[in-house]
Amino acid sequence: MSRQLIFTKGAGKHDRMDVVVEGVCTCNVQCPKQGIIPHDMIHFAVESTLQRRGFITRTLEGDTSGFRMTSNVESDGVERLVEVFQADGWAGWVSEPSDFLDLYHVTCEGRHCAALPIGEPEILAIREHIHRLTAAWELVKIGESLCVSGNMRQSDNAATR
Repeated sequence: MSRQLIFTKGAGKHDRMDVVVEGVCTCNVQCPKQGIIPHDMIHFAVESTLQRRGFITRTLEGDTSGFRMTSNVESDGVERLVEVFQADGWAGWVSEPSDFLDLYHVTCEGRHCAALPIGEPEILAIREHIHRLTAAWELVKIGESLCVSGNMRQSDNAATR
């Protein structure tokens, strides 16, 4: 099954993510600009690197509940991890992996959700994926797009402009 996320850089306060399944745009999401790559692009990096099911995977699978998705143990753990990566990005991507994991566990405890069983190697792999996406996103001009694709449960992910 062909599945793509197309991120388009906007001129204003938002970028846009189009979800395309088998060549058909099934939904689009306004992504508030945050000074780093879009939140949902971080989701892609986390979910595709860890092969975990979160917002992006659920959306690509046809979950149409959008921002009101029902709670799911795995998805909740993914969301907390994305939030911590986002905060790390705002701080310049400088957190030590051990400190990052401590913050992730505190965040999960505060939100009453189970942390994913991950360690420093996974944090470093996700961060490297985010850095590759960041480099590609920085080359995208306003009005242009970056397409990321692949099966979220496979390791055949790609990013193209």
